[in-house]
Amino acid sequence: MSAQPPLRQPESPALPQLMEAREAYARGEWDAALRTMESAGEESPLSLEDLEILARSKWWLGDVQGSMALSEEVFRGLVARTQFQAAAKAALTLSLQWGVRGNIAVSSAWLNRARRLLDRLPESPEHGYLLYLEGNDAIYLEGDADSAFAASLQLTAMNRRQKAPELESFALMLSGLAAVRRGQAARGFEDLDQALLPVMAGKVPAEWGGDIYCSVIHLCYELADYSRMRWWTDALAAWCASLSTSFMYSGIVRVHELQLISAEGGWKQAEAELAHLGERLRNAQAWIAADCFNELGDIRRRQGNRSGAAAAYAMARGLGVDAQPGSALLVADAGKDEEALTDLRAALADRGRLGRAWLLLPLVELLAPRDADSAEVFCSELEGTAAYYGTAGLIAWAHHARGALLMAQGRWLQSLPEFEAAALGYRSQHLRYELARIHERLSSVRAALGEAGAADAERATAAAIRTQLGAAPFSLPNVDDALGGLTAREMEVLGCVLSGSSNRQIAQTLTISEKTASRHLANIFTKIGVNSRTAAAAWARHHGIAEHHRT
Repeated sequence: MSAQPPLRQPESPALPQLMEAREAYARGEWDAALRTMESAGEESPLSLEDLEILARSKWWLGDVQGSMALSEEVFRGLVARTQFQAAAKAALTLSLQWGVRGNIAVSSAWLNRARRLLDRLPESPEHGYLLYLEGNDAIYLEGDADSAFAASLQLTAMNRRQKAPELESFALMLSGLAAVRRGQAARGFEDLDQALLPVMAGKVPAEWGGDIYCSVIHLCYELADYSRMRWWTDALAAWCASLSTSFMYSGIVRVHELQLISAEGGWKQAEAELAHLGERLRNAQAWIAADCFNELGDIRRRQGNRSGAAAAYAMARGLGVDAQPGSALLVADAGKDEEALTDLRAALADRGRLGRAWLLLPLVELLAPRDADSAEVFCSELEGTAAYYGTAGLIAWAHHARGALLMAQGRWLQSLPEFEAAALGYRSQHLRYELARIHERLSSVRAALGEAGAADAERATAAAIRTQLGAAPFSLPNVDDALGGLTAREMEVLGCVLSGSSNRQIAQTLTISEKTASRHLANIFTKIGVNSRTAAAAWARHHGIAEHHRT
């Protein structure tokens, strides 16, 4: 009996679908690639290469959890095949993705897996990815700019050997971040702007390019540099639109857009989207979802919706963010200043230099009327931080804080240029709510200086902005409430007492009668609860009243 020819294996029924899915993926048609690849997978098991296409398609379509689960399966398959370099790349990408989701522990575990794999391999671009993530951890987890800068130098040298464009971008990112953290913001942002060029040219994988955009936007927000944040957010939006409308970073860019819309006063639009967006992102990117709820809390607090604000801040805290200073300011709005101060001081202890800056202005405003010495410490720190980083937003906060302290001390004339400088900074950054608060402050100062018309104009401006925003009335100290209710003239008399002037000398210095000087002094004693010049001088010195020397 003659031998039969071998039977021809039947072609897999999934093969045409696999080819179709692969072609759709190559064209960037993620939805078609996903549907077809899943259908093929129902017919027969997918190869690692096709599982990777399925994982990437899910990622592009915003199914981050599904994508990462498949990527973990791909990683295990690559290790089993001893394809260690490819496995290391998969582990590095998973480390990045878990970091974006806000789970630092799992991110670190994947980073360690990648490190162990790469330790046994010759140098490759993947070693540069590892250096980049390690440098990021040094900056964001440890505040170590020196290590990040050292990693940038290693990446630059590695890029000369490996000729991988993304390594150049990574090196510029780390050197830029390190320079900004060292107080060299101008030079740092030059490097950060340059880091963007390979991303825009499509030479950096999308996961990593999106991380570069988001890292810089977050830095701009930390620095209260809203002008630069607008530019980078617009660039990220354009980049996302060129890739996919369902691209996972599209949700992140929308959060940043809403933060800017909120800053400019578009509260109605921002509030309508933030709650929904926060819920959608909470399982995929917890940190950006927390930003959603924190911003939503700020809007509601400023509108006077205390219960709504409290609920939003609670959501942010549940996602790992302390929701400060907004949460403490909500407590202060309820008249619980001491509790608010306790909360702010507790948050202060857990933050680095930039994070502390966000708490210092509220601390100064709450402390200045009751404890000028402590307020001075926080005000000086804010001024130092603003000078170190040099951004318009931080500088405006510093002027605002100094003005509030001077105002609480009754030094009305000295507070005026500080508030005007703050107004200029807020105006340049399009921060309308903060600008309205400054106009309210200026109204009180003008009234104390006897400029009734100017005071009315400032008050009307503040009210107009507040009405446009839908903001609740501000909780600012009245002129008569500051420093025991002393008037501007009584402050001057007290300043003369502090310099050692007699009643006659006070009258000569202020061009008033001696009898009027005596009456002012009696009123001062009553208001501040003392019965002697010595005690009045001590009170004035403690509250930071400036000496008024004889001319």
